[in-house]
Amino acid sequence: MKKKKTTRPLSSWLIIVFYALIGVGCGAFFLVYLDRAEAAGMSNGQRLWSLALMLVCLYGALFLQIVIHEAGHLVFGLLTGYRFCSFRIFNLMWVKENGRVRLRRMSIAGTGGQCLMGPPDLKDGTMPVMLYNFGGAIFNLLFALLALGLSFLCPPVSMLRVFLGCMAVTGVGYALLNGLPLPIAGLNNDGQNALALSKSKEAVRAFWIQMKGNERSSEGVRLRNMPEEWFALPSPEAMNNAIIAPIGVLRCSRLMDQRRFQEADGLMRDLLARKTAIAGLSRGLMVCDRMYLELIGQNRPEALAALRTKEQERLMKAMRSLLSVLRTEYASALLAEKDEKKAEASLRQFEKAAASSPYPGEIQAERELVDLAAQTAQSREG
Repeated sequence: MKKKKTTRPLSSWLIIVFYALIGVGCGAFFLVYLDRAEAAGMSNGQRLWSLALMLVCLYGALFLQIVIHEAGHLVFGLLTGYRFCSFRIFNLMWVKENGRVRLRRMSIAGTGGQCLMGPPDLKDGTMPVMLYNFGGAIFNLLFALLALGLSFLCPPVSMLRVFLGCMAVTGVGYALLNGLPLPIAGLNNDGQNALALSKSKEAVRAFWIQMKGNERSSEGVRLRNMPEEWFALPSPEAMNNAIIAPIGVLRCSRLMDQRRFQEADGLMRDLLARKTAIAGLSRGLMVCDRMYLELIGQNRPEALAALRTKEQERLMKAMRSLLSVLRTEYASALLAEKDEKKAEASLRQFEKAAASSPYPGEIQAERELVDLAAQTAQSREG
């Protein structure tokens, strides 16, 4: 059989082009610096040292623009009535707990940062969404212009000038990459979210529910104790909207927390079989939950093998810091592989992740599922 050719989506090519242009732009600043430095008598050793510093400048600028981007969401969110919940850069996460900001650890594959906030109340089905969504891109652009202006105040042969040039180029690049309406790696970027929210009150309500649910979760409230109406399953048409579709995923998670396992498994099977706007990461985590339910249920090797594909293995490996993934790995070691040492190792990883998790309610819910897996193993041995 002929192998099917896979083609990159347009958004993937645009990302490649954007980062290539960032590299070219930053390289231009470095070449100007190098030309002037060589005219001033730079040695070969100094040239190599300068190249190393250039790479530091580039990566430093990329990192700072991520911080600036998330700070933009925070500032414009506060200005439009949102409340601070959490601010994450890579795996470092500052979370508001009981009126105090504490440092926790959490990483999500494919994301450099995230600023989550409690939303203002809905009024006539609407709330301010534009400045919050575009705030990151606005800050990137503002700081890019500031860096460019400051670069002209630096001496011509100065690595600081190169760094500020990199800040200007990466800032413009991030502003375009996040501000232009594009799906990035299967997820809506800020510009795409803003465009979708401007067209649909149902999308605004779904956006509000997700942000409000996250705020309640950070306060220790479990999904099962949140209002039922927040988790009404959207229509099949609405599930094709990338902002509304996560409500279906949240409904599955709430059914899991309520221990309505049969309903949860049926809904997840249905959503995974249909074409929806549910992101690949969320789909993978639903498969992870289905694996857990199979393990504590019929525990059929063929059903587990069908769920645990190579793609699923890669996703679970990338998301191994998430409690739901660690809980499933523990259940798999205990109930399918019957490997107590591996199960103990998974349990230690679970407890380590739980100690730094920002969501107390989720910790409690996942611990209960870990205990349920242990009870199931004991009952089967008996």
